[in-house]
Amino acid sequence: MHEKRHAIEEHERQGLKYFQAIPGLLEKLHEVGCQRDRAGNRLRHMDQYVALLLLYMFNPICTSLRSLQQASELKKVQKKLGVPRASLGSLSEAATVFDSQQMVQVITELGQQLQPLAVPDQLRDLPGILTAVDGTLLKALPKITWALWLDEQHRAVKNHVQFEILKGAPVAATLTEGNGNEKDVLAAHLEAGRIYGIDRGYAKYELLQDIREHDSSFVNRIRDNYVGEVLAERPISAAGQAAGVVRDRLLHLGGDPHHRALVEPVRVIEVQCTPHPKRVHTGRGGPEQSETLAIATDPGDLEADVIALIFQYRWTIEIFFRFYKHILGCRHLLSHKHNGIELQTYTAILACMLISLWTGRKPTRRTFEMLCWYFTGLASEEELLAHLQRLQKIG
Repeated sequence: MHEKRHAIEEHERQGLKYFQAIPGLLEKLHEVGCQRDRAGNRLRHMDQYVALLLLYMFNPICTSLRSLQQASELKKVQKKLGVPRASLGSLSEAATVFDSQQMVQVITELGQQLQPLAVPDQLRDLPGILTAVDGTLLKALPKITWALWLDEQHRAVKNHVQFEILKGAPVAATLTEGNGNEKDVLAAHLEAGRIYGIDRGYAKYELLQDIREHDSSFVNRIRDNYVGEVLAERPISAAGQAAGVVRDRLLHLGGDPHHRALVEPVRVIEVQCTPHPKRVHTGRGGPEQSETLAIATDPGDLEADVIALIFQYRWTIEIFFRFYKHILGCRHLLSHKHNGIELQTYTAILACMLISLWTGRKPTRRTFEMLCWYFTGLASEEELLAHLQRLQKIG
């Protein structure tokens, strides 16, 4: 005989408090874009539009703006999200009327609620917020004329993201045309108190100097054939050797001692790696990869194995990009307007943050599927809570 199902008590319903908090979270967006509504009869507001975008993220049935419009006609959707029926024209217009930058404050406030995830002890108590930075391309239609990339028929937008590794969530994003310079974008959005984990595409000495002048640090993979004036060879600890570190030295980067972009010397550690097969003898994807990675950094008091571990965790942003494009459906652009694509991007960041808040873990496909089943009515609140509680025990 099956045991009687445990009735969930009120104090056990804590996992759903974030669902209930969504309207309050978005409430500050309600009056955005209403300045021209002098008659005071606007029926659809920015918070409602963002709620519908969240529905798009968490409902695999919604695959286009038209399907989202159809969902807005459902009484249950209107009641749950507090939104009126929306026409296709009003949803399209929203991408222009509602200022995407107004969502930055919402993202900032929600990001402050995120707690650190389970990570190796070596990454705790670092002298800065560990932040991975990278960009990803989203293919755009040729008629999106501002999205420059390869040529008139191959256009794309690039999403430049800052991702807090210990929280497992993106915290900032900047949208440019496909050939937007990622180094310039990062330079324009530097903050103090961070450790930026960046790959070879950001290896510009002027940028590294800018990071230092913003009272932050960097862990930056540089080209294997780097040149510089070696000042000292540093001993490698047993932990460093176990992590694959083969060299740790202090040097002035750059070939011309009279025109150095980096004023102070930096550390460069070299770590053993397995060359990526796609990059060897293919002539594609940049220069061939050697059997070591050269990583430039400025924090002199961190052990070499910690530097190697920081760069290893930089790859978590690549996992986010896959989740962002393939799971949250952001490969398909709901708008062709710059502002509209930013609205979709910021809503995807909110979705990732909400999953992290609900679960205490970084977003995964399995948890995303359970949330989709809940939102589509296939999973009950009790089943969703049971899933979340299992995650809490695992964590």
